[in-house]
Amino acid sequence: MYVCVCNAVTEREIHHAAAQGARTLRDLRQSLGVTAECGRCARCAHDCLRSAVTPAPHAGMAGLLAGIAPAFPVSLEAT
Repeated sequence: MYVCVCNAVTEREIHHAAAQGARTLRDLRQSLGVTAECGRCARCAHDCLRSAVTPAPHAGMAGLLAGIAPAFPVSLEAT
């Protein structure tokens, strides 16, 4: 999806910039030109950047079950 129409910046490019170390809108402006023209993309660009740098709360089943005590004893050994 295009985030910044003025500079043809996509959500994928923002995620790539985050993987390369971008952490702020200023970083995105310097590397991709986001918000440099009209600025209407600022909120969407910020949201995309935030989702790119924030780890997913649950990574698979292990993440889903982490920190949850079972209602009854569970054997972790294979039978």
